[in-house]
Amino acid sequence: MSRLSEPDCERIAALFDRHLEAGLHHGAQLAVYVDGESVIDLAGGVAAPDGPVETRETRHVLFSSTKPYAAVTLHSLVEEGKIDYDDRVVEHWPEFADEGTEKAGITVRQVLSHTAGLNRGEIDDRPDLWGDWEAVIEKLEDMEPNFPPGEQPAYHALTFGWLVGELVRRVSGTPIEVAARERVFDPLGLDDTGIGLRDDEDDDVATLVGFEPFDRCRDPGEGLGDNTEVAAPFNSEEIHRAVIPAANGIGTAGDMARFYACLANGGELEGTRILESETIKRMTQVQAETEADGTIGREARFALGFWKGGTTVAPYGSLSPDHVFGHAGLGSSVGWADPEANIGFAYVTNGVREGSYEHVARVNALADAVRQALR
Repeated sequence: MSRLSEPDCERIAALFDRHLEAGLHHGAQLAVYVDGESVIDLAGGVAAPDGPVETRETRHVLFSSTKPYAAVTLHSLVEEGKIDYDDRVVEHWPEFADEGTEKAGITVRQVLSHTAGLNRGEIDDRPDLWGDWEAVIEKLEDMEPNFPPGEQPAYHALTFGWLVGELVRRVSGTPIEVAARERVFDPLGLDDTGIGLRDDEDDDVATLVGFEPFDRCRDPGEGLGDNTEVAAPFNSEEIHRAVIPAANGIGTAGDMARFYACLANGGELEGTRILESETIKRMTQVQAETEADGTIGREARFALGFWKGGTTVAPYGSLSPDHVFGHAGLGSSVGWADPEANIGFAYVTNGVREGSYEHVARVNALADAVRQALR
């Protein structure tokens, strides 16, 4: 029997509906697993401002909520002994840096923990190149660190995915979008999720809408900037079909909650194991903490491919426990696992809102409602 009662589920659904009625976004999905069982799977609103109706199968751009899918793919290769967290990247990718340089000392651990110093470069501002894997990799090979590797936590918004993805390709011989499907999506039955769209898939992705800031107590210039401008490239079919392992996962809240339910349950769900429990413990240990991230200037606690709870900006509940781990995506999505309470949670919308306050506020309200119901 689920620990979440029917009246509890109804109250959570009512809050979910109020977000839509208030106009926080046009469409959304909320999915929650408790003790490995799906207990909430909601969809509401519309997939675009003028329709069609949002369903539980409507696929969304997941933005940075994509990163854990890529990271877990790499963690599975660590388990197999094909790569180690403290290996230097150049050991697997010789063209990455010239031996003897500062860049050549960058490790896999630093890449996964956002301390490699390659947080931002020319490629971030070149969406025209994002669909050309080889061109992106050449840019990364030419790039020099912005910070001494290992010293400054600085969120690698886009470069994280290409760095992890190329390591996966070099070590396994398989492109990241295929390796993630084989190692994560297919085993767990995440049928509506992938890193980018494939040639045989229709571009039926929900339309993202950038909303004006509603919080007039703060400087509207903070955070994402022009939300409409930020969202625009990710509404194009070209970007949907690219492979951007840090930003263009295409999927549903139901699939994401199932993924986190597996991780919350020690890497196994319904008889399928994607990682050993010891690997999950290692990959979710805090590697770097900062009160002012070198990219976005905010408090952060980085594990290996995940953000940990326990900060004022963590979108895992207003009193986010330290042990919770997950990831948020550009003012529109979030997923997390609580291994102590055995919860997998995912909330996905098509409304891009200011991330550090507006998005966190709506997400935390739902996370709090789930936690309160389970007390």
